[in-house]
Amino acid sequence: MNDELVEKIKSNPKYQELVSKRTGFALKLGILVLVMFYAYILIIAFNPSIMGIKTGDGVMTIGYPIGAGIIIISFITTLIYVRRANGEFEDLTNEIKEDVKDEL
Repeated sequence: MNDELVEKIKSNPKYQELVSKRTGFALKLGILVLVMFYAYILIIAFNPSIMGIKTGDGVMTIGYPIGAGIIIISFITTLIYVRRANGEFEDLTNEIKEDVKDEL
């Protein structure tokens, strides 16, 4: 790719919009997942009795469903990102391609 094409893409306002929307959205989802994971680990490290509370008469503790919930939420956030990337972000990318193609 030549430098002129790169500069045209970078100077396109839709490209700036795409980068800011994609980065902001990815950071929000990433922070959400990291906070959940680290909170879970910190609770286990500093107050394990909370996660050791039994949920019934068996051997199941509250830590297992919470851990499974964190994993499920991680998959859901990935699906949310992929859905938005294949929709809004892909549309913006195609608009940028058309704009640059028209300028060439």
